[in-house]
Amino acid sequence: MVARYYQELLNFCWRSLRNREAAADLVQESYVRVLGEQAVREPRALLYHTARNLLVDSHRRAAVRQHEELDALPDAAHPAAPWHLQPEQALEQRQDWQACVAAIDALPPRCRDAFVLHVFEELPHAQIATRMGISVSMVEKHIARGMLSCQAQLHSLRKAT
Repeated sequence: MVARYYQELLNFCWRSLRNREAAADLVQESYVRVLGEQAVREPRALLYHTARNLLVDSHRRAAVRQHEELDALPDAAHPAAPWHLQPEQALEQRQDWQACVAAIDALPPRCRDAFVLHVFEELPHAQIATRMGISVSMVEKHIARGMLSCQAQLHSLRKAT
């Protein structure tokens, strides 16, 4: 079987690869895989099928490897980290978070409780009103006051920087 199909399979692989050594390696790998099978009715068909699969794998590996080294690229061409991982944005987000926490902490206790229940626990106004024993209108005022406080804190932070 080896001598019978070797040259034919080598030519088939060479037409795809245009490299005699790579084609010979691929044919050898095809034979290794097919000869490992127990009983093969159509060895030629199995050899071609195996070789075709190995060619596809080879092309996929080559496509993955086809890239420039990052060190060879100029600094401007280096891929940037995602926006939220950029140092400036991370610092800005942290400052925004701290400013909002400070604004929430500065709210009167009942206002703060209503605001936290709405924003962080995502409770509807009616449920907050029932839980706190106040009117829905009062809950809306507390939440509005909390939002305005956070916005004012962020605005003053932006003016300072």
